[in-house]
Amino acid sequence: MFGRYALYGEIARGGMATVHFGRLVGPVGFSRTVAIKRLHPQFAADEEFVGMFLDEARLAARIQHPNVVQTVDVVAGEGELMLVMEYVQGESLSRILTALRHANERVPYRVAGAIINGILVGLHAAHEAKNERGEPLGIVHRDMSPQNVLVGSDGVVRVFDFGVAKAHGRIQDTREGIFKGKLAYASPEQLMGQDLDRRLDIYAASVILWEIVCGRRMFKADNEMQLFHMVREGQIDPPSRYTADLPPGLEPIILRGLATDPNFRWGSAREMAIALEEVLPHASAREVAEWVNRIASNALKKRATIVEEIDRSGPMTDSGVRDLLPTLVRGATSSRPGIGNNPGPNSDRNSVPGTQVSTLPAVAVDRSAPPVDNTQAQEKRRGRALVFVALLVLISAFGGVLLALTKPWETKTDKVEAKKEEKKEDKASSKQAKKSSGDDDDKKVVNAPPEPPKSAEPSTQPKIDPPKPGLVVPPKPFVPPTPGSSAAPKPSASAPPPPVNNCNPPFTIDADGIRHPKPECM
Repeated sequence: MFGRYALYGEIARGGMATVHFGRLVGPVGFSRTVAIKRLHPQFAADEEFVGMFLDEARLAARIQHPNVVQTVDVVAGEGELMLVMEYVQGESLSRILTALRHANERVPYRVAGAIINGILVGLHAAHEAKNERGEPLGIVHRDMSPQNVLVGSDGVVRVFDFGVAKAHGRIQDTREGIFKGKLAYASPEQLMGQDLDRRLDIYAASVILWEIVCGRRMFKADNEMQLFHMVREGQIDPPSRYTADLPPGLEPIILRGLATDPNFRWGSAREMAIALEEVLPHASAREVAEWVNRIASNALKKRATIVEEIDRSGPMTDSGVRDLLPTLVRGATSSRPGIGNNPGPNSDRNSVPGTQVSTLPAVAVDRSAPPVDNTQAQEKRRGRALVFVALLVLISAFGGVLLALTKPWETKTDKVEAKKEEKKEDKASSKQAKKSSGDDDDKKVVNAPPEPPKSAEPSTQPKIDPPKPGLVVPPKPFVPPTPGSSAAPKPSASAPPPPVNNCNPPFTIDADGIRHPKPECM
């Protein structure tokens, strides 16, 4: 583990770095398969190599396009320097062309059109990339070759490996007299040390198109000096010399891209792509996917199996994966030369530093070693499971307490019923208060001021306001004054005669508060 990244077995090895299967491990079980380019330890302490590595990461991160392999992260520390890229299930164009040459096959024209279009569009995105301030970076790939082109199993063509790219503001500049790139795909001005621009990549893309159409290498030389002379002098045969069924109009486009003088080439990769669309039909992504899955089926199936095993095994060390998957690392040999672990006699397996996705190299596995002990891993998993169960118990207990306090199950109907019960209790308490305070009210009526009669109708009963909610006040009963009382009013001449029945109440109260029954009511 390096931070949040788990490092697994190698995909490919180059002179400066190795590319590994990797896993981005995040919280709550999040994970993602990535490709990790790891700088060799002897170069991690060299300022020049570190500068080149960081330049590649910084420049590639500024190029956002479907036809360019995306850079995800940079990991540095503890003597390690790693570049994290998206993992693409696919095969390099170099291995595909090598396999087809040994099988005496060629790329179909429709597929060739789709491949070269993806290369040109990805290069144009790199050429037009800008920095954070919106200023052009002036990126030139400078190592455009079939080894740095990836044909995905999804039918998408991607460009990658900007390790020796030229751009404004690089940490490391190319020293005078040092050549960077591959000689067979270098332009004449690159060999002569002239100023370089995007037309250098257009020349390399035209060389790739020539080799795809003709089914052979454009330059064949006995040694590097002879190859250097052929490239510098521009000794190029026309494609029609090796292909009889060349589509009309295709050869002039290729030869213009291979012009020795940069001023006679296409002005941009996009301009060349538009010209090719008019003369070379393009296959769909589905057609390209079916084609590459047929050509490189063994290698693609093997990598897919390894990725599945990584998903099931969880984070492990590099040696742990090799011990766990010894047969998968070696894989079954393919009957087709140049594909899988059965390359042809001229296969360029290790010719590209930092190839992202390629056939797995044979790994020396000690089969006499004892089996892997997974006891500690099982104990860790068991411990994690116990912690998870404990957390669930705590959460459920806390939730039960919270529910008990808040009573979320009470509905509106329950609340209305509760209010009705409260009102009934208020009425009962008010009646009890009336009974307990009856005698005191009778005593107070004796000294109360007389009430003038308003009418003989029963509606003379005074209104009693209902008690306010929450405050229970027992109403005082109305007691009419007695005729013998000193407080009783004298009848006026205009008042109607008092009623004959005066037995309500059937007693009188004297000044001492003693009740005397009325004779007529006995």
